[in-house]
Order: sequence, then C-alpha cells, then structure tokens
Amino acid sequence: MYFTVEEENLICLYHKSDRRRTMARLRADLPDMAEEMRALARQTLDKLESMSDADFEAQRFRLTDE
Repeated sequence: MYFTVEEENLICLYHKSDRRRTMARLRADLPDMAEEMRALARQTLDKLESMSDADFEAQRFRLTDE
C-alpha cells in the first residue's frame, strides 16, 4: 500500500496501537477539520480500510516535513 507524504503524516498524528484505533481517532476528528484536511483524512481512511491489520502492523509510518 502506498501512502502519500501527507497521508503518512496524518497517520502518524493519529496513530494508536492498531489500525482500527487509528481509524477511529481520525474519524472522530473529521467534523472539526477544515474541508481540505477532511478530504485528505477521508482519502487516508479509505486506504486504511482497504488494508489488513497485518499490513498496517508491518508498515513503517514516519512523520516527515516534505
């Protein structure tokens, strides 16, 4: 699964112990996000939903400033 730098940074900000908890934290903040950020969050959630828990655990998410 390929994540953009922006998606990966968002995952890092909301990362919890597993994929489902990370997704739940991200979903919980959707109403408070600006429209552009909400679109990025939904795009990221779509990718997270399509991957398995094992794939999520194997993924190395790194916060970058690019």
